[in-house]
Amino acid sequence: MTSKEIMNRFQKKYKNVARMLIACPDQPGIVAAISRFLYEKGANILQSDQFSQDPEGGMFFMRIEFYLQDLDNKLDQLRDAFSLVGEKFLMNWRITSASKPKKMVIFVSKEDHCLNEILWQWKAGDLNTDISMVISNHEDLRATVEQMGIPYHYIPVTKDTKEQAEAEQRRLMEGNVDFIVLARYMQILSPYFVEHYPNRVINIHHSFLPAFVGGKPYDRAYERGVKIIGATAHYVTDELDAGPIIEQDVTRVSHRDTVDELKREGRHIERIVLARGVKWHLEDRILVHKNKTVVFV
Repeated sequence: MTSKEIMNRFQKKYKNVARMLIACPDQPGIVAAISRFLYEKGANILQSDQFSQDPEGGMFFMRIEFYLQDLDNKLDQLRDAFSLVGEKFLMNWRITSASKPKKMVIFVSKEDHCLNEILWQWKAGDLNTDISMVISNHEDLRATVEQMGIPYHYIPVTKDTKEQAEAEQRRLMEGNVDFIVLARYMQILSPYFVEHYPNRVINIHHSFLPAFVGGKPYDRAYERGVKIIGATAHYVTDELDAGPIIEQDVTRVSHRDTVDELKREGRHIERIVLARGVKWHLEDRILVHKNKTVVFV
């Protein structure tokens, strides 16, 4: 399936469908106010999920999919009108078109398993995204990417050139990125880089966080004799491997497994966990509150 065919498929599937994500202090009347607003605008609610931390003083979270005829021409007006509801209930909210693909940039180094999983799911028409480019600090995966018709940019990174490399990365992405996926990109992003993309950089860490933060987690897991290994997809923050967790999974291992066998098993988990996190981000299923997430799946 070509990029154009993928985009056409989702445009047809989600024509006139929008998504609303809401986080606000919990109080009576929120659901009624939202439902009434959508009804008065002629919208039909297709799906609604909500979660309340604590009805007395906690936070309220909600995700709604709705259908509205001629959505593209009404979306801006809809947002303007809903701002009054948002102000009343102190909401952090957004309304997006479900058919519009988000622009994704993938960062990689040498390992290809996470990249290949994302490319395969995209090629199969399972991810509603426009892959703007792949950026790497190595040349190893150029052929893999370019044969899919995706631009590949090689930007080497050293301790002395990190600032210049990140400036070049940001220059390339200007106007071409909604979010970034670190598909086993083996570089730590600077706080200055991260602050430009809050809750828009998804990383896969090859460990079941918060265990074994940082480098060589499989080696350290082997040394500790763990009985399960896992992977964690999370949003990137200034603190290494400590951002809001999106998805995790594990598999059992034993004392018979070598470090290489742990890595081989781990690669299967990493690619699936990252792909899930990317898909949920694309489908507007994730709400971030402080350093936690609410994921409506």
